[in-house]
Amino acid sequence: MKHTASALAIATTAGFAITVMSFMEAGAADPQVERGKYLTSFSGCFDCHTPGYFFGKPDMERYLGGSEVGFEMPGLGVFVGPNLTPDKETGLGDWTEEEIVTALQKGVRPDGRTLAPIMPWKSFANLTDYDARAIAKFLKSLPPLKNKVPGPFGPTEKPTVFIMKVVPPEEPVQPKQDKLKTHAPQ
Repeated sequence: MKHTASALAIATTAGFAITVMSFMEAGAADPQVERGKYLTSFSGCFDCHTPGYFFGKPDMERYLGGSEVGFEMPGLGVFVGPNLTPDKETGLGDWTEEEIVTALQKGVRPDGRTLAPIMPWKSFANLTDYDARAIAKFLKSLPPLKNKVPGPFGPTEKPTVFIMKVVPPEEPVQPKQDKLKTHAPQ
């Protein structure tokens, strides 16, 4: 009986310790991943890469899993925000963190192609190395979602998605000089 009680006490203590450690690990998030989550929350990633966003009902079950709306760029075609989750078949699963950082800061994919002009990589080029890596780490930490977005569609191809058009003015707009001056608060 003594051995049974001792074994039960040891098993209970071990079980409790494992449970506590599991909660501690879950609560002890990587600060760089948390930074990446923060940066993607306001940088527009969510807008162009989450289904339903452009219809006013973002599907948070498929957060960053790829859009169903494409952007038409005159003369270039229609580009749909791809799946940014680490799914190996339809997302960034085969991309390394370094390849994600290169895409963010230089606009170049692992296969050498340039990202579509709608992707604001020129703005992301200003990220610190730490912040670019934080975004990459965050994207790699997401649960993989299988969602192959259609496209890209060339300028002569018929898109199979909803389209947002980027329409340039007929004549280039010249800014007025007085609007370019910086006014200091008085």
